[in-house]
Amino acid sequence: MAPDWIACAGYMRILGDLFVERFAGRILNIHPSLLPLYRGLHTHARVLEAGDAEHGASVHFVVPELDAGAVVAQARVPVHPGDDALVLQRRVLAVEHPLLVATMQLAVAGRLAERNATVLLDGHPLFTPLQLDSTGCLPTPPR
Repeated sequence: MAPDWIACAGYMRILGDLFVERFAGRILNIHPSLLPLYRGLHTHARVLEAGDAEHGASVHFVVPELDAGAVVAQARVPVHPGDDALVLQRRVLAVEHPLLVATMQLAVAGRLAERNATVLLDGHPLFTPLQLDSTGCLPTPPR
């Protein structure tokens, strides 16, 4: 029996190409940045070093290239004066959980797919990532 979906959250390992290919279009990862910005590690410190006013998290499809898959949804948080990496990490973590849950709900409901590096929502291309709102929901059009 094969899984319908695989969610990577805090896994911190690179999946092998064969694994990714086997489950292509069925693996989602949560990453602590507003992809395509800051792929890889140390995202909070990199945001601070760059002087960005905004940070956040992204849920994306996993592809063989690190953090390069099509972005499904994002949650944004402000960067405040005086923030350090730990404070910023906590602020981002607070939106990561509801973001991943909301995105996985779309996936298991059969509303989410990926084709040719494009996210499909209800069979239609999603040209920009869905944005998590202040209630922890992803606004999506009705079916």
